[in-house]
Amino acid sequence: MKRASLVALVVGLAPLVFFTGGAAGSSSQPRVLAITFGPDLEINPVTQDYLTSKLSHAASAGYDAAVILLDTPGGLSSSMKTIYQAELKAKLPVIVYVSPEGSRAASAGVWVSQAADVLAMSPTSNIGSSTPIDSSGQNLGSDLRRKVINDSVASLTALAAAHHRNTKWPERAVRVASNLTAQEALRMHVVDFIAPTLPALLKKLDGYRTKDAQRPFTLHLGGAQIVTVKPGFVTRFLNTIIDPNLISLLFLLGIIGLIFEVLHPGIVLPGALGAVSLVMALYGFSVLTPSWGGLALMLLGVVLLILDLHAPTHGVLTVAGLISLGFGLALLFQNEPAGYRVNEWLVVGVGAAIGAFWVFATGKALAARGLPVETGIQTMIGRRAQVRGPGLVFVDGALWQAHAADDSALVPGEEVEVAAVDGLQLTVRR
Repeated sequence: MKRASLVALVVGLAPLVFFTGGAAGSSSQPRVLAITFGPDLEINPVTQDYLTSKLSHAASAGYDAAVILLDTPGGLSSSMKTIYQAELKAKLPVIVYVSPEGSRAASAGVWVSQAADVLAMSPTSNIGSSTPIDSSGQNLGSDLRRKVINDSVASLTALAAAHHRNTKWPERAVRVASNLTAQEALRMHVVDFIAPTLPALLKKLDGYRTKDAQRPFTLHLGGAQIVTVKPGFVTRFLNTIIDPNLISLLFLLGIIGLIFEVLHPGIVLPGALGAVSLVMALYGFSVLTPSWGGLALMLLGVVLLILDLHAPTHGVLTVAGLISLGFGLALLFQNEPAGYRVNEWLVVGVGAAIGAFWVFATGKALAARGLPVETGIQTMIGRRAQVRGPGLVFVDGALWQAHAADDSALVPGEEVEVAAVDGLQLTVRR
């Protein structure tokens, strides 16, 4: 009896053990968060927030690793530093994979790459060109250049050394803008792996031990479940908004729209569109720090242009306004890197458009001055009238008191012409 009961108990528990074991096996499958950073997505405060928030989410959600699918031309050094510091502090292994085929990790993207626990590239990608430049896109002055170059070399070399990668190439990448193909980077041990796809890379990393002594990880990512995330609409929209050319146009439209609404209350639409434009421009100013001098010159230019529409200055204020506006646009983002400055063609285009509008408006005003008066009783001069009685003529649907220019008697029924208007008295002639 005891033996039979034991057999029955084993048979009854067998399905439970089977399903429990299956569930445990299923839950043990590693998970990887693949964070898309591209194509050609620049490194700036908007994309910085996107990337760092995804790294934080990967750690809190229990992922086994985070992979940054990188394709960037570079960007702002301040945002770059925030990103690579987030990589170094991450509570899970961070892998940078320069992917898909044809991608690049250029300029600031090299720091993001070298800060990763594992750096890999797709076969046809490239990495490098990390020489710092000034806000106009030119080489830095000799003294400042020496300081910035040396600082950049030191920080990039430190990242490479921490992950046991080539510590000589970072200096070439900074000083002479060296750029490597994937095969060259692997041969020089600038990167750790080359892989055609992310699953192939994860398979290669199965059992790999990272080199950072402060954050050692042993990776078990073969056959991992890959969850891919991309920049959402809000991120892409905000990334578009911080274009310096668009910010400048939105600011101008916002100011002009609000001033138009103040001068012509009740129309509503210009004021509403101006308010929306101004809010979006102010968001852009919160991301890219504008020059107060540039802002002041732009505001002065707009005020002068508005004043010229209401004052007979024959274009003097418009010329001054265009000059002020042009200098304001050119100086608006003078403290930002080259890729975040107002394009000179936009300055020329805005000036030309406003100048053309002023010429058109002035021409219309001068033409209007040469037209005959079309309102008021003075428009009656030269009109034909019919005498209806002694001292009365009918013109423009009304009876008027009138007398002949030669003081002769007016004969009812005859046609006359209005020669002059004196108050409510007409002078007519035959």
